[in-house]
Amino acid sequence: MLSERLISDVLLAALSTGGDFAEIFVEDTYNTVIRMMNGTVEEGVSGRDYGVGIRIFQGTKSVYAYTNKTERSNLLKVALEAAAALPGTKQVESIVLNRCVVDKFNPIKIIPRDISQREKVDVMKKAHYAAFGYDDQITQVTVNYLDTDQSIMIANSEGLLTDDRRVRTRLAINAVASKGSEKQSGFYGPGRHMGFELFDHIDVEEYAREAARTAVTMVNADYAPSGRYPVIINNEFGGVIFHEACGHGLEATSVAKGTSVFAGKLGQKVASELVTAVDDGSIPNAWGSQNIDDEGTKTRRNVLIENGILKGYMIDKLNGRRMGMKPTGNARRQSYKFAPTSRMTNTFICPGDSTVDEIISNTEFGLFAKRMGGGSVNPATGEFNFSVGEGYLVRNGKIEKPVRGATLIGRGSDILKKIDMVASNLATGQGMCGSLSGSIPADVGQPTIRVSEITVGGREGNN
Repeated sequence: MLSERLISDVLLAALSTGGDFAEIFVEDTYNTVIRMMNGTVEEGVSGRDYGVGIRIFQGTKSVYAYTNKTERSNLLKVALEAAAALPGTKQVESIVLNRCVVDKFNPIKIIPRDISQREKVDVMKKAHYAAFGYDDQITQVTVNYLDTDQSIMIANSEGLLTDDRRVRTRLAINAVASKGSEKQSGFYGPGRHMGFELFDHIDVEEYAREAARTAVTMVNADYAPSGRYPVIINNEFGGVIFHEACGHGLEATSVAKGTSVFAGKLGQKVASELVTAVDDGSIPNAWGSQNIDDEGTKTRRNVLIENGILKGYMIDKLNGRRMGMKPTGNARRQSYKFAPTSRMTNTFICPGDSTVDEIISNTEFGLFAKRMGGGSVNPATGEFNFSVGEGYLVRNGKIEKPVRGATLIGRGSDILKKIDMVASNLATGQGMCGSLSGSIPADVGQPTIRVSEITVGGREGNN
């Protein structure tokens, strides 16, 4: 992408006024997005994003600049302008780059750019027909296809020079069911860090039917009762509550500032002893996986909570300096236009010893949240409000009936302590996570869990 001579010169220019660390991030990305509504392709866009980000540290201060003009004169100009924001005394006279070969544990078999748009649309049509044909109450089906092929190069003043390639593919299916004036939707969005071979690994039609089933079930459901009672949260995308309400609080982005409820609590009990939580960016071909993070650090399995005890945080270089701790392979960014910071990759609660049947049969009255929807979180406090996309009332140890309109309200740190049963059926769901360094792909996950008590928003008098 850039010659080693040019990289060295730019890094030296970045350090010319007193910085003690400089980094270059080069990106060349191809994206394809296709949108289908009710079987008709409404949009198909492909594009390329190419540019360079330059970051400089001086102690715990940092400055970031980027450009899409990669001529030598412009890169040196951008580096010098960024360096001017950190005045001091020049400390580095030369930089020796050592190329580091990345271990590839996310094998790619079929590059999406080698596949015609017609073949991609054929996959989308399969999903459309499967969802639309599920039930007469299905009135709208939207299918979105996405692939991205990102090549990066990272170099820094510590001598690191490395590169990597990341290819991701995803299909998102949204089905809408109607009953009179009432409408309900169901969603599934399978994706992985792999090429077009994704569709050899997943059953597109089954995902589409599942989205349609959720919509039809909910449009015919009664309203959920409000109150405080036990809630069983299903596996897979149920992990979004941990991701949003707790995971962000374990990122050094907030811990280093002291704004996280988990700051200063290493070694303390922060959850039920049944809870072990992990962030692992090294799972082969998982949606949130990367061979290296966006600072060139190898990704790894990081135990965050073990048997209820806080064991670690997710840390990037800059916040690691502020905390006196080493990076953990969690520095991520949407593109070269963003400086990296600590972010989640594939974050999940580990399996327990119970079965789903045992959890349900041991619940006298409660809500079974089979599918979670969207929500909002206060990252400083962990207070959340999440909708339940598909819910069921549990009574006398049995699932009684489907219910809709439920919202779960609480504080993540409190919920962790109230988890009293954990099943063994770990599964993950895919999503896009937004934060300071942009929108990035992330897996969320958990086995089915039971929280002894959560405030459930619903309708009075529906018990």
